[in-house]
Amino acid sequence: MAAPMELSCWGGDWGLPSLHPESLTVMAYAKFSGAPLTVNTINNSWRAPKGDVPVLISEGIVISQPAKILNFLRRQKYNADYELSAKQGADTLAYIALLEEKLLPALLHTFWVEAENYCSVTKPWFASRIAFPLSLYLPGKMSREALNRILLTRGGPPLYSVTEVEAQIYRDAKECLNLLSKRLGTSQFFFGDTPTTLDAFVFGFLAPIYKVCFPRVQLQEHLKQLPNLCRFCDDILTCYFRLTLSGHSPAGQDTADANLQKLTQLVNKESNLIEKIRLSLFLCRWTTTFVRVLSIPLES
Repeated sequence: MAAPMELSCWGGDWGLPSLHPESLTVMAYAKFSGAPLTVNTINNSWRAPKGDVPVLISEGIVISQPAKILNFLRRQKYNADYELSAKQGADTLAYIALLEEKLLPALLHTFWVEAENYCSVTKPWFASRIAFPLSLYLPGKMSREALNRILLTRGGPPLYSVTEVEAQIYRDAKECLNLLSKRLGTSQFFFGDTPTTLDAFVFGFLAPIYKVCFPRVQLQEHLKQLPNLCRFCDDILTCYFRLTLSGHSPAGQDTADANLQKLTQLVNKESNLIEKIRLSLFLCRWTTTFVRVLSIPLES
């Protein structure tokens, strides 16, 4: 009997089992390989044993990072790549590296750096799943980490300004999508009729771009011009996660949008309240110090 395995990850919305690309990758691979994972959604990454998600726990062993989790599953005989040739295995590594270099920066920017997307969707969504008062702090921390990661990997010469970096990462992301579309062609999956590790990684990166309803959607618009990649995501959601293509009924979507708008207003109101409290404390300290200075007698 296989040892029980539990996966901790961020939850989902918009018809996705998770909004987190790395969590989606592991969840998809588990479905493809038949690994019996028990999925636990968490409301902030600090609750994970190693401070990051996704995290796999099995018989006291704690594993983070998708590549390490997938290797562990393969050692447990849950292998989605057993039919691949050596060349296909090398192609898998090359395309995963391409995704991380070319597509991931634009994905991070879309969610965490693009101001309108972050303020109207990303921040209120994550804040609604994190307990107060961490809900006021953790989304901002995640946004700063995403920007730092983008600038660290893409902010060197000759790209110095944020505007230049932004333009380049979206050009690279669109080129990556074009290459993936050409490689997939009319096939159901990237290596034929059976999904593999590469399909799990591509799905994990593409599905959030494809499904989440952002106000700024330049990357999503380009993806939707590549129907084979959209069909690829829809097929995996339908066949392996048994989720509908829309994710919401029309009435449900209206309700979700209304709730999201209310939540955005609430988060902003709480943030403003915190700032007012900080300002009041500062003024009180300043006034106290000023009064003390006035009360000191002048030397004759």
